[in-house]
Amino acid sequence: MKSKFSITRRAFMAGAAALALMLPAGMALAEGVKVAAIYTLPVEQQWISRIHLALNAAKDRGEIDYVFSENVANTDYERVMREYAEQGVQLVVGEVFGLERAARKVAADYPETAFLMGSSFGAVAPNFSVFDNWIHEPSYLSGMVAGAATESNVIGMVGGYAIPEVNRLMNAFMEGARAVNPDVKFLVNFIDSWYDPPKAKESAFAMMDAGADIMFAERFGVADAAVERGVKAVGNVIDTSGDYPNTILTSALWHMEPTIDRAIAAVAGGTFEAADYGQYSFMGYGGGSLVVDKTLVPAEVLTKVEEAEKSIMEGMFRVNVNDERPVSDK
Repeated sequence: MKSKFSITRRAFMAGAAALALMLPAGMALAEGVKVAAIYTLPVEQQWISRIHLALNAAKDRGEIDYVFSENVANTDYERVMREYAEQGVQLVVGEVFGLERAARKVAADYPETAFLMGSSFGAVAPNFSVFDNWIHEPSYLSGMVAGAATESNVIGMVGGYAIPEVNRLMNAFMEGARAVNPDVKFLVNFIDSWYDPPKAKESAFAMMDAGADIMFAERFGVADAAVERGVKAVGNVIDTSGDYPNTILTSALWHMEPTIDRAIAAVAGGTFEAADYGQYSFMGYGGGSLVVDKTLVPAEVLTKVEEAEKSIMEGMFRVNVNDERPVSDK
């Protein structure tokens, strides 16, 4: 005779199967993909904050179980990668600038774990994918705003490190400014730190003393200097206009969601493979955008910027990618 337990279990399984068929595409009864992120700086830092934001959005949708480690020193990074892989994390996200070889060695030792890492180099089979903040397009547009706004024809630019990921944004910005103002000159300096607001602020003051009336704030600290001197600034990666009212003209924004969402879907679907996810930071994929304070930027400038943005989105204009170190021309 069939037990009551057996009948109940079969009824439950049948009900679960029916429920699964009723769920929208992409939803599952199983728990979310296990994701861990490893950051070398605090999650508040511009670049890292965009990754953290995208992962938290996926967590809030119930798609992933998300944990992270921040302020991880380069000397500890390989160990933390291995610990997460050993714990059964399915997707490890982070940045490996400065420790490429060590990170790739870890990935090779854990071929069943998916790795998605900010990197200056390429993907490697079977499981090491790369990404970057390819926001050169909105950076060009923000340069147009700055080039039209400067009265002294001198723009100051303070960057962290002169690596390709930073260089291409600064070069695109400079090209955009020159497109509307051929007379503009640039002062460029790198502080050799990802997070040193006092040093960035000091560098910005020196540029203002040399005549700069617009500042490109690639690092924290530059906008603070702009506020103190009453000059305008251009933001990068995140929108800080709320923190610096009447100061930030425009910002080139990075949206990590298109990259993160594709990687999560690939892991969940068992299709993750080594690939370059960089293109998903392009404006056409929703990975980059421009925000403008319309109270500070004249309507005729906005029109020119919008026309250029339309050409980019339609594929009729391509912003140059120049990874060379930008230099001062004044």
